Amino acid sequence: MVPKPKTMDKGLQKELDTFRDKVAAEAEEVIFEVFPQKVSSVGLDLQKLIDSTAQSTSPFNLSHAAHFTDVTVYSAPTSSPEPESKKRKLDSGEGVNGAASPSDITHAKNPGKIVSNKHTVDLHERLKREFEILANLCDKVKLWINLSMPKDVLSEIHRSQETAYNLRDSGRQDYITRAKLCSKILKYPHLEDYALALKEHDEKVLYVSHQNLFDLRNVYAVLTDILHKNIEKLRTPKANNATTLY
Repeated sequence: MVPKPKTMDKGLQKELDTFRDKVAAEAEEVIFEVFPQKVSSVGLDLQKLIDSTAQSTSPFNLSHAAHFTDVTVYSAPTSSPEPESKKRKLDSGEGVNGAASPSDITHAKNPGKIVSNKHTVDLHERLKREFEILANLCDKVKLWINLSMPKDVLSEIHRSQETAYNLRDSGRQDYITRAKLCSKILKYPHLEDYALALKEHDEKVLYVSHQNLFDLRNVYAVLTDILHKNIEKLRTPKANNATTLY
């Protein structure tokens, strides 16, 4: 006797259909409202932010590069949270087993500190929010495409999301590079080229942050274009989606 084919419970099937409809509605809102508004000057704030960069008041204006790099080596803090007995040992150059402690500031060639560039820190925070928005929007559209069609358009969504992730990490990379330059200035404060290198680095970060705004806008433009050109195929159930994509 041939076993009867299994079928899905009608209640469960209804829940899945409701889920699919919700995913489709959220994705279409992103495609027809959010993405176009990110590109349009009358929409959300991304294009307006780009337009404003021509003004000297914009934090992304390159004129700020000359004012926010501080290469001064400031005195290191003298307060210590360590117990007084331990502090006396460190001050005397004694560490474990009587050896000099490598972390003791008195053994540094030029103890002190260099402050971060507060301007670029603010830029990184602004851009991180934009990159996170792009990555989250891509997630919404990716789910719908996975449910609806082959991988062609999905690959563009993946590339855009990877771009968002990579740009989101640019702040960490900047801080590491900057820290290495600052350590050189602390060690060799008499070499002016290290101070000049730090200024050039901060200027480059400002320039790249400015360009990232345009890159972000262009990603939205490409996504909007390819999704709109394939919208009918996206709306067609996967089983009927045999034609070649645009």
